[in-house]
Amino acid sequence: MTSRDEAKYGRIAPMLESLERLVRCESPTDDLDACKRVVQIASEIAEEVLGKPATILEVKGRPVFWWGAEKPQIVLLAHLDTVWPHGSFTPLWSVEGDVARGPGIYDMKAGFIQALYAMQDLSGSVALIATTDEETGSATSKDFIVDLAKNSKAVLVLEAAINGKVKTGRKGTSMYQVTVHGRAAHAGLEPEKGINSTVEISHIILQLSSLENKEHGTTVVPTMLRSGNTTNTVPDKATLDIDSRSFSQAELVRVDQAIRAIKPIHPEARIEITGGLNRPPLELSATKDLYDRAEKVALGMGLKLGHARVGGASDGNFAAAAGAKVLDGLGAVGEGAHAKNEWASVKALKERSDFLHEFVKSLLND
Repeated sequence: MTSRDEAKYGRIAPMLESLERLVRCESPTDDLDACKRVVQIASEIAEEVLGKPATILEVKGRPVFWWGAEKPQIVLLAHLDTVWPHGSFTPLWSVEGDVARGPGIYDMKAGFIQALYAMQDLSGSVALIATTDEETGSATSKDFIVDLAKNSKAVLVLEAAINGKVKTGRKGTSMYQVTVHGRAAHAGLEPEKGINSTVEISHIILQLSSLENKEHGTTVVPTMLRSGNTTNTVPDKATLDIDSRSFSQAELVRVDQAIRAIKPIHPEARIEITGGLNRPPLELSATKDLYDRAEKVALGMGLKLGHARVGGASDGNFAAAAGAKVLDGLGAVGEGAHAKNEWASVKALKERSDFLHEFVKSLLND
């Protein structure tokens, strides 16, 4: 950042500079070395801002950032991995007026920086913790998050806000892969001797739409489909990925049972199903108390939060299922998660960080 930028952005300039360093370190989930680098940079920023570096843990082979109390009652929960492969978001960093752009800036590196600066001058049982596998389902960090949540009074999740609102509800998620094993044959000479896995998988796709339930926001979406090897061969294998979500845990269980009960049309075809329930829903019962408190703090600062339910899941779902009080969406103001137009508000960096500081302080004073 140039001296001209510092003059332009004033008190926000240090936060913006920290955010730029974090964003410029691309950190796709599947690149473990990149995730280690971004956690190291985050630790260096913490040392500059908070006076000492973070503790860098290794949880099932992946790095985790931890700054603060060893057994925190208040957990600020973030992640530093992104969905963006190296070089896929260009330019890597840009700022124009109130709009800062870069891979993962909205989801959720700006939220992490807001939380880190909010930790300034806070004393008590609070910690800022950031994992590096959230974008792929938190397979290695799930148990770690559940243990944290069980022993905490509140888990505050720094995922991005939605239209400036915090998130008091999230759908639970399930992910499946269905593989149909058929039998190959020449498509021209003797197709009747084959078992067409593409035909089989198409029947399954048509069944999935009947499992949806608008009342509970239940969706069952076929996503990636792969079938066949050559254009003149009856395909002997087809694989389908399915994304299912709902605000109701009972609905996720219903869909799970229905998917596992799918049968092939051809009696000699074989179906293999892997995957299952991933994150439970984040329900209002887990978030209402903290939201009411947050709204009161915000109003006292001249801010208005508002709240919303969203279809995407986060690590807050795991924390709520473990019994913790949770509030999500306390991070960046902007839009474009996982999209080419991803951006975060520069002005909101300090506003939301200051609010988070006061909110945590109110919880610590209970």
